[in-house]
Amino acid sequence: MAGDTIITVVGNLTADPELRYTPNGFAVANFTIASTPRTFDRQSNEWKDGEPLFLRASVWREHAENVAATLTKGQRVIAQGKLKQRSYESREGEKRTAFELDIDEIGPALRYSTAQVTRAAGGSGGGGGGGQFGGGAQQQRPQQVQQQQRPPAEEPWGGQQQSGGGNFGSGGWAAPGAGNSGGFDDEPPF
Repeated sequence: MAGDTIITVVGNLTADPELRYTPNGFAVANFTIASTPRTFDRQSNEWKDGEPLFLRASVWREHAENVAATLTKGQRVIAQGKLKQRSYESREGEKRTAFELDIDEIGPALRYSTAQVTRAAGGSGGGGGGGQFGGGAQQQRPQQVQQQQRPPAEEPWGGQQQSGGGNFGSGGWAAPGAGNSGGFDDEPPF
């Protein structure tokens, strides 16, 4: 939505996601992401931790159930969503402001770990609908994803089947020697 502040946070979960259900039956998972900046101190020749940022986050519906089933305390995650500001009054009558992240996408960070991805049964999916990785109630895919074969006319990069065996278009984006020009030219393929 226009005007939303979209941010991406990389950090660790401070606890397991807490899964709850609204009276209408919608699932919501709440958790906190701790993100600590690190800088290298050349004088001491070591890494120093900065002031940590603790950001409350929430995710809704099937996405919440997937998060609660997958992510655990201490796990490093990459989260993207809308930053929301909420003002409230404490029990003592003090006015306070809290910032929260309304999660659009979240997953484990793979810099220091590995993950086994399993497609959730059912669900409405995300974008694209029904494509190779689109949504819809589809069967779980095998471990190795099959590459879809398309006729050359449907290639998005304007390629024609060349005699060199590759599927390259002509122009500056083709492989050297591919196409009629025998090399690169200055025209982009779009």
